[in-house]
Amino acid sequence: MPSDAELMEVSLIAVAEAGVELRHPLFARWFAAWPERRATFINTDASSRRMTDETLEMMMGLAKGEENWVWPLVAELAFTHRSYGRLPWAEYESWIDLTIDCIGDAAGAAWSAEADAAWRRHGERLKALIIEAREGWDRAMPGHILGELPTVG
Repeated sequence: MPSDAELMEVSLIAVAEAGVELRHPLFARWFAAWPERRATFINTDASSRRMTDETLEMMMGLAKGEENWVWPLVAELAFTHRSYGRLPWAEYESWIDLTIDCIGDAAGAAWSAEADAAWRRHGERLKALIIEAREGWDRAMPGHILGELPTVG
């Protein structure tokens, strides 16, 4: 039986062979779900590349047992996102779910129930790390979110 990482890699290879840039369908779906977020992106082209790549890398890293670099990246991204205000958890959750959905659609015949399960397992692990990081930052820096800082004067 192939490992989760192997199953996930096969699906990514199928996406590449199909010539699909995941970021395009992913962002189209995410903006359809969260249209008010479009205005928060200064450079959607750059952001779509980075967000898609980082999400894929973190889930693959978890599948390969590489938490030693995944956790610090998740913690950094959770802190960076605080500058946008208190983003609803549903946005994070849907981003990860939509990422996996787009991989499955683009992988075509190479997508299997086993690959879907592997991606979903590590998507859930990533969600748990994001929750942990958000809660950690909230404890470490209460009130340090855009719009919640006290004014001076």
